[in-house]
Amino acid sequence: MNRLHNMPFGAEPTGQGGARVRLWAPAASRVVLVRSGEGPDLGSFPMHVQDGGWFELELPRTQVRTDYAFSIDGGVVVPDPASRSNRNGVHGPSTLVDPSAFAWTDDAWRGRPWHEAVIYELHLGCFTPEGTFAAAIERLDALVALGVTAIELMPVAEFAGRHGWGYDGVLPFAPKAAYGTPDDLRRLVCAAHQRGLMVLLDVVYNHFGPDGNHLNAYAPGFFNPEVATPWGAAINLDGPGSRVVRDFFIHNALYWIEEFHLDGLRIDAVHAMHDTGSPHFIDELVGAVRAGPGRERHVHLVLENDLNDASRLGRDAAGAPRLADAQWNDDVHHAVHVMATGETDGYYIDYAGEPVRLFGRALAEGFAFQGDPSPYRGGEVRGTPSAHLSPLAFVNSLQTHDQVGNRAFGERIATLAAQADRSDALRAMLACVLLAPSVPMLFMGEEWAASTPFLYFCDYQGELAQAVTNGRRAEFGRFARFNEPSARDAIPDPNAESTFAKSKLDWQERDRTPHADWLALYSDLLRRRHVHLSPWLEGSRSGVMTLDASGTLRITWPLASGHRWHLLAQLASHASPAGMDIELPGSVVYRSHPVAARLAPWSVQFAIEAP
Repeated sequence: MNRLHNMPFGAEPTGQGGARVRLWAPAASRVVLVRSGEGPDLGSFPMHVQDGGWFELELPRTQVRTDYAFSIDGGVVVPDPASRSNRNGVHGPSTLVDPSAFAWTDDAWRGRPWHEAVIYELHLGCFTPEGTFAAAIERLDALVALGVTAIELMPVAEFAGRHGWGYDGVLPFAPKAAYGTPDDLRRLVCAAHQRGLMVLLDVVYNHFGPDGNHLNAYAPGFFNPEVATPWGAAINLDGPGSRVVRDFFIHNALYWIEEFHLDGLRIDAVHAMHDTGSPHFIDELVGAVRAGPGRERHVHLVLENDLNDASRLGRDAAGAPRLADAQWNDDVHHAVHVMATGETDGYYIDYAGEPVRLFGRALAEGFAFQGDPSPYRGGEVRGTPSAHLSPLAFVNSLQTHDQVGNRAFGERIATLAAQADRSDALRAMLACVLLAPSVPMLFMGEEWAASTPFLYFCDYQGELAQAVTNGRRAEFGRFARFNEPSARDAIPDPNAESTFAKSKLDWQERDRTPHADWLALYSDLLRRRHVHLSPWLEGSRSGVMTLDASGTLRITWPLASGHRWHLLAQLASHASPAGMDIELPGSVVYRSHPVAARLAPWSVQFAIEAP
C-alpha cells in the first residue's frame, strides 16, 4: 500500500531516482538549495523562480536520507517548513524521506465509528520511560485491557529542544526526532490498528513556537501583524497571501491522516484562530478531510473551543456530523474539579455556586454555559445552546494535559481529592462521566490514579529559557498561596531536566494499593459501557435532567431503537431523604453502593430501559 500525500510544497521523491523541491518564499529574491550528507551530487543548487513567490527545483539524482536546506538571499540558511523529517533539530537541515517505501500491515483497517470511542490522551515523552514511538507499542495491550478504543497523541510535530509539550511546534510535518523516525510512528499506528485502537493526533494551527520558526525571514505573509495573540502575530488566515497559508495547514491535516493512516485529529484552540472570511478556515479544513480520506473510512475531527461554541457540532438527518465529530467539554471537568477538590480559584469560580446542577446540565445537554453569564469573565455571556445536539458531540473528561499541567505543581485530580478527603466524591463523578453517553477521555495514568505529576516543561536556551521560567512563576502571583516570592520560586523550573523527568509515568505503581483499586474501577466501568451502552449510542439524544434540593440528580437519555439510559446519583455528602423514590426503570447496569432505603452519599446508579 503506497501512502503518499502529494503537496504543492516541500520535497518528495519523483519516482525516477530524483526529487522535486518547492518553497514559498515571496520575500526572497534568490533561494539556493544546499545539500549535505552522503552520496553524489552534493552542494548548492539555485532554485527557479515561479509565479506567486514560489521557488522550485527538480533534482535528477538524489538519495533518500539526503539532508537539504534553503539559503535565503545569500544569508540565513533554513530548514524546509514542510520537512517530513528534521533529525538534527529545528535549526538543522531537513532530510529527504520516501513515505511510499514503508511496508504497511493494516490495509484492511477502516477505523471505528465515533460512538465506540473511549479516548486515552498521552504525551509520547512521558508515557513510557524511554519516551519513544517504539516504546509506546509495548503499552498498547494494557490500554486495550483497560477498555480504551482510541489513543490521542499530544502534538508530535518537531519543536525546539529535547522535550516539551509539543504545542510550540515549528515544523508541523516532521515527527519529533526524539520520539523516533517517521517510520517508527507508522509502526505505532500499525500496532494500534492491529489491536483495534484508533490513533488521533493533536495538531496546532493557531501559532508557531518562539524558537525555530524561520518563516518571517522569507514568508512574513504567514502572519497578520494587525492581530495580536498570546503567541505573537496571528496566523494569516484571511489576508493577502492567506490562500497559501490556509493550504499549508489543510495539507498538513490531510498529510497526517493519509500518509500516517491516522484516524483523526484534535484541533487545538479554534477560538484563537482569527478568520473573518467565508468559509472559515476550520470549515474548509473539515470539508477537505470529509471529501478526501473521510469518504473511504472513519475519520474523526475533534475541536477545542473555549467559547463553548456549538455551531460546528450539528448532525445531518442520518446522524452524521456536518462538520466536527465533537468538541472538548471543559464544563464537565470544571464542575467535577470543584466538587472533588473544593477549589474555587480562577475560572472555577463559575462553578462554585451550583456545581452539581452545572455538572448535571453538562452531562445531559453538552455545555453547562449555553449563553449564561460567567462570573469569571465579569458577567460576560458565554456559550451557545447545545441541548439539541447528540451527546456524542462532546468529549468529557476528569483531567486533561491542560488542567493538570497548567497547575503550578502538576497535581492530578485523584491526589487533590485525597488531600481534601473527597475521594468518594471523585469515584461517584468518575462513574457518571464514564457511563454517560458522551465520549469519555482519560489522561495517561489517570486510570490508576498515578502519583506522578504532569508539569509544564520545555527545553529552551538563554534569554528565552529565563523568560519562560520567570513568566511561568509570575503567572501564579495572583493566587494567594503564591504571594510571596519564595513560594513562587518553589514552582518547578520548566526548563529543568528534572521537571520533565518527574512527569514520566511510573508503570510499576499500577499494581500496588491504592492504584490497583482505581485501575479495577476504571476497567469495570468501561467494560459496562462497552457491553450495555455502546451498542445503543449511535442514535442517542440529549438528556433530561432533574435535581432536587438534597443533591439527588436524575438524567434520562433516549438511545437508539427506543432504549432509554437512566442515571440516579446522590452527589452530596449526606444520604437522600427518607421516602424518596429511588427505583430506576429497566435493568440496573451499575450500582456503586448496596441497595438500601435511601441513597448513600456519593452513590451512583445506571440502568437501561428497553422499549
